[in-house]
Amino acid sequence: MAILGLQLVLSLIVFSFLNKVSPYFSFARWLLRGRLVRYLHPSDEDLKSAAGIPTTNGKVKMKRSEARKQEAKASSNSFTIPRNTHLNLDTAKVEILDLMQLKFYADYQWLLDFTLSAIVVYVLTEIYYGLGPKTEINISVLWCLLAIGFGIRILIAQTAMYFRTQDGGERILCFTFGFFFLVASMGILVIDDKILEFGLEDGYNNFSQSAENYLKKQGITSQGPITFLTFKIILIVICCISGALLTFPGLRYARLHLDSLKYNKESPHKQVLLHLNFILPLIVILLWVKPIGRNIICGKAWKVQALIPEESFDIVRLVLIAAMFVMRLCLMVTHMQAHLNLAFEKVESMRKESGRVTNLEIQQMITSVFYYLCVVALQYITPVIILLFLMFLHKTLGNYSWIALFGESTEEYFKEFVVSAVGKPLPRTPLPTNLTAEEAALTANQFAVAITNLRSVFSYIWYRGVLSFITWWVNAAWFTSTAFGVYYYSKLT
Repeated sequence: MAILGLQLVLSLIVFSFLNKVSPYFSFARWLLRGRLVRYLHPSDEDLKSAAGIPTTNGKVKMKRSEARKQEAKASSNSFTIPRNTHLNLDTAKVEILDLMQLKFYADYQWLLDFTLSAIVVYVLTEIYYGLGPKTEINISVLWCLLAIGFGIRILIAQTAMYFRTQDGGERILCFTFGFFFLVASMGILVIDDKILEFGLEDGYNNFSQSAENYLKKQGITSQGPITFLTFKIILIVICCISGALLTFPGLRYARLHLDSLKYNKESPHKQVLLHLNFILPLIVILLWVKPIGRNIICGKAWKVQALIPEESFDIVRLVLIAAMFVMRLCLMVTHMQAHLNLAFEKVESMRKESGRVTNLEIQQMITSVFYYLCVVALQYITPVIILLFLMFLHKTLGNYSWIALFGESTEEYFKEFVVSAVGKPLPRTPLPTNLTAEEAALTANQFAVAITNLRSVFSYIWYRGVLSFITWWVNAAWFTSTAFGVYYYSKLT
């Protein structure tokens, strides 16, 4: 069988679809087009009329050069009106042409469309692997890594955008949260696995022993690649950087959450969904706390009846992350509309102030809310996309099974069914005509040996420990900054 086989064909089809069809149909555009309402800034004539300033409507004959100078002067001039002037803002539905002019729109469209394609590839690959044991390389891992890489690149670009501002405190805020997460990660890595069951120590020991055995086979004497302390220092640096990158998305989601609750007071069902959407990351965090998660829910403490069987507990934690992604995606329009409503709130807040304001400031204040719509959308959806694909990597490289969600007996029955239904080996892919059978066999054998050696060093125990910690940390850091944002916007402002 080929090294990649059917997976490569599926990936090429999906990638071709993404490349050819995305200009005509885009999931990112469909998600926002015609579903949101934006506020239009008032023109100069509207502002003058609202403030009672007379406008010159008479036509005066003048030379063409003088007319151009007059128009240029009128376009550059500004006027002031009282801040308490009552303004009626017109509204319009968000269309494709409006979205294409926004900041970070290309990144938003690419990330959402690539995420959908990567999910399709992953689901098809999981079905393909579920039909029986495969010796091929799981190419969906590459799609997951690319999606995570795109998400991290967007977070870095947005953080750099905040760093370039001169008059704000965003730079200090980012450094403060980065230092906070640095200290917090040190404390978390000291906690024993009996409390936070990441399996980092077991994963490191397995990796170190496997690497030492592999080096001995190559004739190299070594005590292991790195020490456990160095391994923890690397994780601390990753935690510090990721926590700093997740600061602004967390604060932004906190503001969106409070505004969404305010605008949906008359809908109890929507409020329940919004509260569940906010609290679900905390539930996922607590499931990794062993005294709360495994001991109580699995019935190990106080001899209570198990809510979840222990063999299904690990996969349930991963499924909750997928449920969190689906819920965030379904409520995205609600949160984005809450952001667009900031334009009206800013105008109403300005009316309570004294003094005067220029027409350009009012127009810029209203326009900037819509201009940063894609920035806000990326801050809302990017962290949960990273979490989703970290979960996919955790499931695949950690050697978990989706069938374990229904219990151990169902998993054994499914294995027996697959063996009986797909017991006949698949036909081998014919060899290329320009290679001899000996050369092809030697190349395939060398590649298989290299893959086997890598799998022996990086076993599923190693992946379970590292990916479990990283997935938990990203979720915890994002929720921590969100909780701080909720406290700040609801109590201090």
